[in-house]
Amino acid sequence: MDFGFGSGDEGFRAEARDWLAGHLVGVYAELAGRGGPGSEHEGAEERRAWERELGGGGWIGLGWECAEGAYGNRVGSLTQQVVWAEEYARARAPGRVGHIGENLLAPTLLAYGDEAQRRRFLPAVARGEELWCQGYSEPEAGSDLAGLRTVAVRDGGGYRVSGQKVWTSLAREADWCFVLARTDPGERRHRGLSFLLVPMDQLGRIEVRPIRQMSGTAEFNEVFFDGARAPYVVGGEGAGWRVAMGLLARERGVSTLVQQIGFAAELAEVVAAAVRSGALRDPVLRDQLVKQWAELKVMRWNALRTLGAAGDAGAPSVAKLLWGGWHQRLGELAMRVRGAAAVLGPTGWSARAPYELDALQRLFLFTRADTLYGGSDEIQRNIIAERVLGLPRVERM
Repeated sequence: MDFGFGSGDEGFRAEARDWLAGHLVGVYAELAGRGGPGSEHEGAEERRAWERELGGGGWIGLGWECAEGAYGNRVGSLTQQVVWAEEYARARAPGRVGHIGENLLAPTLLAYGDEAQRRRFLPAVARGEELWCQGYSEPEAGSDLAGLRTVAVRDGGGYRVSGQKVWTSLAREADWCFVLARTDPGERRHRGLSFLLVPMDQLGRIEVRPIRQMSGTAEFNEVFFDGARAPYVVGGEGAGWRVAMGLLARERGVSTLVQQIGFAAELAEVVAAAVRSGALRDPVLRDQLVKQWAELKVMRWNALRTLGAAGDAGAPSVAKLLWGGWHQRLGELAMRVRGAAAVLGPTGWSARAPYELDALQRLFLFTRADTLYGGSDEIQRNIIAERVLGLPRVERM
């Protein structure tokens, strides 16, 4: 793919940059850089207000494949989507709490939903008014998603959902959850699943429990459904696996490029720490930092190469393997460049605050999960082996 920015894109870049400069002021300016690893829930209410600010500016839904303004959004070309993502990251705008609705649910409804579902949900997402979470993983069905046990039974025009989901980001903030559940108990594995839309405000039928991590934060949650009402099914009953896999394929693309801008900022912080500590005098460590920089450049070129490409079954898995391992090694380097000082927090210990972490310590702890969440490295390698190289499939019970 011949990827490049034209004069129109640069005009769009100037518009995006001006808008961000004019709106990232006051309370929003205080959110700069918040919402990343280790600070996922900082300023939650202010960041929710920021979503409405973005919606008012027309910046939500640029990548939706629909007519301009069909659901209250404006549509941007592929290069304009990249421009917006780059400028957003460079402005250190707050971590998005609406990205699941914008980047996962909306494209899924456009591909598999009916027009009534699109009209109901997409305008609210475009305005930044409704937040979403994803109900996929379960305690016994993480990377092996087809083994899920959450069930849904018909109830009038909808379903009643019972079961447990885990590692659910933004479950405490979300208004809705899209849930993969078994609607045909007689089927096994990926057959008999349905993609349901569940409102989260169901007292007594939905319980959210934060999962406290070793970083001291609680980005993820357990969600328990006890006969929760699900008034919508996307793609029809029994089509859940097809819809769910279509959604997962949409987690790549422009978002990987903005992710890499964040990676570059983190790498710069690690290099600065190495300068302050004198660690750059170690030729081995210096070589590792240079290698980290070079690998980040390669990841960007690979992301640009595959951007907008269709039919490449292995591209998402290759990208996940690349950035997961890279980010984890960066977290390890963040500690190595500081030497013994890496084990000390920025403030003294107290009974009220047993430990505090600085940004690089949170980075290290967060990146331990990079090769697991979003599909473990083992699963990604299986996908490449089976779907790209044509190797025999592993029989799963």
